Amino acid sequence: MAHSDDNNIFEYLLNLEAEASDMVTEAQAEADRSISEAEKQNRSRYDDAYSAEAERLEAAYQEDVSAAKQEYNKQLKTYKDELMNKALKKPDFFLLAEQILRER
Repeated sequence: MAHSDDNNIFEYLLNLEAEASDMVTEAQAEADRSISEAEKQNRSRYDDAYSAEAERLEAAYQEDVSAAKQEYNKQLKTYKDELMNKALKKPDFFLLAEQILRER
């Protein structure tokens, strides 16, 4: 009878160990699922923040480009206006051109 009790205790302990192993496996699987879900959420938040910042930077870049183009066009117009308002001295120009050509 003592031998049978030893076997029963041994089976009980083996079953207990198997249950504990199953519990650990389930706990690890749950932890893995939780970690995976947290990573997904963090990635989603990162992607949203990255996209928002990229859009903000792109808008600021486009504003800077537009401002630079406007300033360029303003300066070009000012330069053209100054040239158009200068008195053209054709006789002096032709005389200078003739002198340069004769020196060659």
